[in-house]
Amino acid sequence: MGYEVERFVGVVDEELFCPICGLVLDSPLQIKDCEHCFCGSCIEEWLKHQRVCPVDRTPVPPSCEGSSLTSALGPAPRILRNLLSRLRIKCENEVFGCQTVTHLEGLQLHLNQCEYNPRRPVECDRGCGSVVPMDELTQHNCIKELREKITNQSLVIKTLSDQVSILQQELSDQRQEMTILKELVRSSASSSSNSLRHTLSLLPPLPPLSSASPSSVSSSQSNYPDEVEHAIQTSQWLSLLRPARIRHWGGIISTPDSILQSIIRQALSSSGCPQYLLVELMANAHERRWPPGLSVLETRQLNRSRYEQYVTKQVPGKQAVVIMASENEHMGDNMIVSPGMVIIFAHGVD
Repeated sequence: MGYEVERFVGVVDEELFCPICGLVLDSPLQIKDCEHCFCGSCIEEWLKHQRVCPVDRTPVPPSCEGSSLTSALGPAPRILRNLLSRLRIKCENEVFGCQTVTHLEGLQLHLNQCEYNPRRPVECDRGCGSVVPMDELTQHNCIKELREKITNQSLVIKTLSDQVSILQQELSDQRQEMTILKELVRSSASSSSNSLRHTLSLLPPLPPLSSASPSSVSSSQSNYPDEVEHAIQTSQWLSLLRPARIRHWGGIISTPDSILQSIIRQALSSSGCPQYLLVELMANAHERRWPPGLSVLETRQLNRSRYEQYVTKQVPGKQAVVIMASENEHMGDNMIVSPGMVIIFAHGVD
């Protein structure tokens, strides 16, 4: 709704009247297609019921309905807004004794400060500190107001106290989990080292210097310790990952984009995955590097009954799994690649 013309000092141009309410424009908006201007509230209410311009019946697109009205409405032309802002208007509190006449653009500022405004917020002068509309000051009850404040603050304090209790319990649970995890790491590392020592004891010894050429000895001496160290690191890292349960194999993302791969790479790195292994696993995180049984959608659908035989480890905190060749020798070359692969899911991994 606009402003009543009687409140203005001087003549108001007819172009400044709203065609809907017939009053002087308030917060004007225009329909972009036909450029007719109306009070903002008037045209928004009109378009909720009729999608045509009130002046020339120009159709307004259906997308303007409801919350999308702004797609067909725009601000009024600057010249029209300037003309409105220069109009001189009487204070709406004239009936209470205010004699102020101000420009329309400064009306709201005046109303906030007008001493005759019955709704002007004022502070209670009896000591409770509440701010209430001036016309409610005589009925204001300080004791009731303070009780409400105390009740509200008590509720806030209780809510914060409950949140602190929950956080303390979560912290306690995390500490227990960390203790258990440290024990598992210590136990797993010890077990893995003993198992690896037993395996190495069964391997044939390195060829003696007298029966091998210098080049073959040099190659053996340089590669053999690295392979042993890599095997130990891989075993220790795998022991830190928990087994994954895949509820929905149809959620596989066979061609993850670079951003998604970067997220999984960071998660693997944070989990302690050795760098040499991380590079190879992420290279095998795309269907172009998967084994024949997974390389295309058709073969994945045919082999879906075999998926449950995979030994999988979950990438911590992500919908992704690691499938290592050393843990899946039973799957055969058609279903596994060396040293392993990463499969990313949209959903379905616990």
